[in-house]
Amino acid sequence: MESHLPASQRVVVTGLGVVASLGHDVDTFWKNVLAGQCGIDRVALFDPTNFACQIGAEVRDWSAEQHMDPKEARRNDRYTQFGFVAAKQAFKDSAIDMAAEDSDRVGVLIGSGIGGMQTYETQLKKLFEGGPRKVSPFTIPSLIVNMCSGLFAIEIGARGPNFGIVSACATATHAIGEAMHMIKRGDADVMIAGGAEAAITPFAYASFCSMKAMSTRNDDPKHSSRPFDLGRDGFVMGEGAGVLVLESLEHAQKRGARIYCEVTGYAATCDAFHITQPDPEGKGLSMAMKRALAASKIAPESVDYINAHGTSTPYNDKFETLAIKKVFGEYARKVAISSTKSMTGHLLGAAGGIESVISVKTIQTREIAPTINLSEPDPECDLDYVPNVKRSANVKTVLSNNLGFGGQNAAVVFRAL
Repeated sequence: MESHLPASQRVVVTGLGVVASLGHDVDTFWKNVLAGQCGIDRVALFDPTNFACQIGAEVRDWSAEQHMDPKEARRNDRYTQFGFVAAKQAFKDSAIDMAAEDSDRVGVLIGSGIGGMQTYETQLKKLFEGGPRKVSPFTIPSLIVNMCSGLFAIEIGARGPNFGIVSACATATHAIGEAMHMIKRGDADVMIAGGAEAAITPFAYASFCSMKAMSTRNDDPKHSSRPFDLGRDGFVMGEGAGVLVLESLEHAQKRGARIYCEVTGYAATCDAFHITQPDPEGKGLSMAMKRALAASKIAPESVDYINAHGTSTPYNDKFETLAIKKVFGEYARKVAISSTKSMTGHLLGAAGGIESVISVKTIQTREIAPTINLSEPDPECDLDYVPNVKRSANVKTVLSNNLGFGGQNAAVVFRAL
């Protein structure tokens, strides 16, 4: 459907950046995703022997000093490093020249669900073992959730809207959607938006394990994340960052930018049901999808692909399937759906960032990423989840979903121009 909005109110994607277990750049990451590679293995960042879950999708062979000032790398948490580097990639990909921009109209909105967990643990240990004088003066700047946005704004000199969104696993999608709205209402011409997370730490693992939320398929890491499969037993944590550069269509066209696609709609809702469990009737998520499609002026039947939240937990996959059926009716059985968390693990607050990158790349390349490890479908999860092998298709419209503890839901729609 052709948009009748003025170009100044239409928002497009002009840059992509990723740091993840499957690659430290977009091209490597996308190649591995389409190949159905799995980034999950035994945890190496700490000794997981005494933990119920001993697996995760870690960013291996990581050296932040190769991508940012070594002093800044040492002062900042791992989550900030990931977000900074992904933002740097996306900004470079967009080819924006800050010397030609009004820096007051360039903003950064990179969120995190948890923030500097590694810093928390490291500095608390110093406090308990050595007393208050041993705690680093950089502790607070390193662990707070808005620091990634602030640090990257300093890097490029962006003085526009800047803060960190926190909504658990819906964080990055909320950041991208809110950044879109900022451009639409005229607060900025350019927004760098997404999410970053680095919570593969002993305290985070102990906490999630106590909730019995994580997979314990420790003897078979590559097959542990099994969205929509009858044998799924919990999510597997991942880490990294996904960041997009968004611009008004008018601004992008004026500077001759390469445009990936348009962001046509976004919605945020709350289940108001339970602190960790999704609404069993899918009310909140289905409303988010309906509103995102309505904002896009797109009928459900126009959606070619859904990147599902698909966490590989017993509740989420069943209830998300129900929510999709509520929104799409009979067409739910025809639309292609996949959960890329089967390969990347669940990046918590960064999940929507890398999944938005996947959504954009799906439109660009006309290749749909698979849901791997789907060998015995759950009878209650009976839709087309693109099992195990990628699929070529003329994808023009993509819907991406994310849900977070607290009942937060987010849905965003990407569409080819």
